[in-house]
Amino acid sequence: MNIEDIWLEYRAALKRFIHAKISNEADVDDLLQDILIKTYNNLNAVKTQKSIKSWLFQIASNTIIDYYRKKGRAQAINIEDLLSLAEHQVKKVDLSNCILPFVNALPDEHASLLTAIDINNQSQKQYAEQLGISYSTLKSRVQKSRGLLKQVFDDCCYFKIDKFGNVYDYDVKTQKHDGCD
Repeated sequence: MNIEDIWLEYRAALKRFIHAKISNEADVDDLLQDILIKTYNNLNAVKTQKSIKSWLFQIASNTIIDYYRKKGRAQAINIEDLLSLAEHQVKKVDLSNCILPFVNALPDEHASLLTAIDINNQSQKQYAEQLGISYSTLKSRVQKSRGLLKQVFDDCCYFKIDKFGNVYDYDVKTQKHDGCD
């Protein structure tokens, strides 16, 4: 685990994460620099390669909270909302680590598409341009890939879904997959 490789892999996602909460581009760049320094100074605290992504986003969340505290905007920004948002982001990162084995079980074309769009949050328009296909064609492929992924999930588990479509519990079917516990 070296800082250059980690930064190359996660810098863009961290910048998008910060930019979603702070509109000033200069402040975003400053915070990104702070996160790089904190990452460099504390990289030895990371126990496994799998925990790096959630650890980085936790650093980013804490850095954003510190930014608003320093700006004295605690009254305008509800810190509890930011903490909740940070916790949600960490859970989302952890969940993406659980989903990845299912995504990787798909044929390569579908796995790479879902990894770029749903895991790495790449824009569909950018990805379509990168592949040299139309945006509508890519949207169709994304829907097909998501359908295949749903089938992999359905083969693994019975899901309990609330009235809003959120999974709140599951039971593993008898056959186990890498992502099932």
